[in-house]
Amino acid sequence: MLPVIVHSVNELRAMLPENKHVALTPTMGALHEGHLSLVRHGRQLADINVVSVYVNPLQFGPHEDFSTYPRELEADCARLENIADIVFAPNDAELYPLPQTVTITLPPLADELCGRSRPGFFQGVATVVCKLLNCVRPQTAIFGKKDFQQLFLVQLMVAQLNFPTKIAAMPILREADGLAMSSRNAYLTSDERQRAVLLPNALRTAAAAITAGEKPTTAAATVRQQLQADGFVVDYVECRNATTLTSTASGDIVLLVAATLGQTRLIDNIEIRCPNAAKRELA
Repeated sequence: MLPVIVHSVNELRAMLPENKHVALTPTMGALHEGHLSLVRHGRQLADINVVSVYVNPLQFGPHEDFSTYPRELEADCARLENIADIVFAPNDAELYPLPQTVTITLPPLADELCGRSRPGFFQGVATVVCKLLNCVRPQTAIFGKKDFQQLFLVQLMVAQLNFPTKIAAMPILREADGLAMSSRNAYLTSDERQRAVLLPNALRTAAAAITAGEKPTTAAATVRQQLQADGFVVDYVECRNATTLTSTASGDIVLLVAATLGQTRLIDNIEIRCPNAAKRELA
């Protein structure tokens, strides 16, 4: 069965009885198997499974791809057949009926990593997620770990603002050759698509080196050098604590990368569990 498409908050709320478990998977559409894995998890958890499809202008910079970001609602709904009950697809006037002068203030982490090159991005993400949680009022909201920093900041916002919503974090889904699934992968030329796999390959090699005892900063520097040699324009390659995203605490590690290949910005990460004997400072 195809999901029901609703465009207004009032119509949506009329379809969501208070005594049912509601799951929400927020998306910007152009759905791929990575998104669908999140939606399937919602199907397992909830009585009513909601997917939001909205390309949020607040999270795009003036020279980013807001105008060209793929919008294919009909095809997205077909992909959601039998796994989603409702697609909430508001327009700008529904979510932003007035100029948005009230936004979510985030900690300094929002200006690091992706936030350094995309100022205001996470503020835009947090604001629209806040709106979507208030519109849908789900018991569970589902996010993927590919956007690791985004997931961390959303979890922080939900905890500190007392949202009655549990955030479910789902693992990265990858193509057969290891590339993390992303709607923006469609921007890659055929040659770029073949070379893009060098990014997850470099992450896996670095993770093995760190597990074997190499200093995380050394492994990160090697990843940067490899990607630059392969034609990527590297935004950042950094090791952070996997629980706090701080750069100085010891413990389990996440190695995060953002790099541009051609016109396409790719992000990826890999979590590295450090046995007690191997725990170390990151810097």
